[in-house]
Amino acid sequence: MNISSIVVHTRPQDTSALQGELADMSGVDVHGVNEDGRIVITIEDTPDNSPSDTLMNVQNMKGVLSASLIYNYCDDV
Repeated sequence: MNISSIVVHTRPQDTSALQGELADMSGVDVHGVNEDGRIVITIEDTPDNSPSDTLMNVQNMKGVLSASLIYNYCDDV
C-alpha cells in the first residue's frame, strides 16, 4: 500500500473543472477545495499506475500550476 497526500495549486477560475478531472482519475480522492485555487488530494496505488506516475500526470494537467507532495505512507500490506 502506498498513499500520498498532494496539494494541487490552480488558478481560481480553473479549480472547479480540475476538481472534477482529478476526482475521475483512478486512485485519486479529492478531500478539500479552497476558493484560492488549492485542492487537497490523496493518491493510492492502482494496478495501472504508481503514485509517482499519477503525480506526474497531475502536474502535467492543463491548468495545474503546481502539485506538491506533502506526505507519503508506504506499507507492505
